[in-house]
Amino acid sequence: MAKTSTSKQRSAPPRPPARSGRPAGLFTWIAVGLVVVVVAALVIIKVASGGPANKPSATGFQATDATTVAELTKVPTSVFNTIGVTSPVAPVTAPQALKGQPALTATNASGKKVPEILYIGAEYCPFCAAQRWSTIVALSRFGTWSGLGNMSSSSTDYAPNTPTFTFVKAKFTSPYLVFQSVEELTNIFDPTTNNYTTLQAPTAQEAALVAKYDTPKYVKGMTASQAQSIPFITFANTFLVSGASYSPLTLASSTRSTIAAGLSNATSPVTQAIIASANYQTAAICTLTNQQPGSVCTSAGVKAADKAMGLK
Repeated sequence: MAKTSTSKQRSAPPRPPARSGRPAGLFTWIAVGLVVVVVAALVIIKVASGGPANKPSATGFQATDATTVAELTKVPTSVFNTIGVTSPVAPVTAPQALKGQPALTATNASGKKVPEILYIGAEYCPFCAAQRWSTIVALSRFGTWSGLGNMSSSSTDYAPNTPTFTFVKAKFTSPYLVFQSVEELTNIFDPTTNNYTTLQAPTAQEAALVAKYDTPKYVKGMTASQAQSIPFITFANTFLVSGASYSPLTLASSTRSTIAAGLSNATSPVTQAIIASANYQTAAICTLTNQQPGSVCTSAGVKAADKAMGLK
């Protein structure tokens, strides 16, 4: 589970602007002709200039209801296999492979050393909002989620109010891997600091991983100005995701409950984007778990992702 920041607000210097979000697969989107989406996405996510904030709930945290969690984490195998990596309406980008890097590992609840997946994001970020859907779905094939909360991206930023979840209180339990998350900022804009309010802070080790890998040296297609964009995910330093795997505009005009309920419908363009991305991430994770569990890693949907990523 992510760590809460312990920085002292009284003496802290003014915070820098919120970290930018980045649309991954930008050139893929251009190639298929989604010109309007791409032109809008070229404006890297910055701090909003002002306006009303979109608070998660009156109490600050709203747990995701059991029905939505079940729909999100128990997608029928037939949907994964039918979709594979096919998402013609909303193109999807696969995680990028890394070679020759030190493995990122952690100790799971059973005391076993296993691969670690690290997510860095923020609640205001629409690209993070889109990415969480497919990452939660993918990881649910390897373990169990608890503590997920409802969230929407900033109401005054690109792709406003994108329905999503927050990892701020989430726990993921798995015999195969450890998942760590950091939600750096809320979706609540504070005009006195010209920033979204602070939520969690990465450890020194986590910050070092971002500083090293979330850069043009390791992320194909990234410019210098996009370095350390969010969302950022390292899959044990073997695969990277920097930016959303599909456009957050895919989720526009939908509600959280509608999207979750639709995950059983393999013909839905929204479902296709989420599940294609989840299959790609599943294939990446399977390389870390020695293709376990076998029922997941040998499934038709994952095999399609393996082939598309050149893993087999």
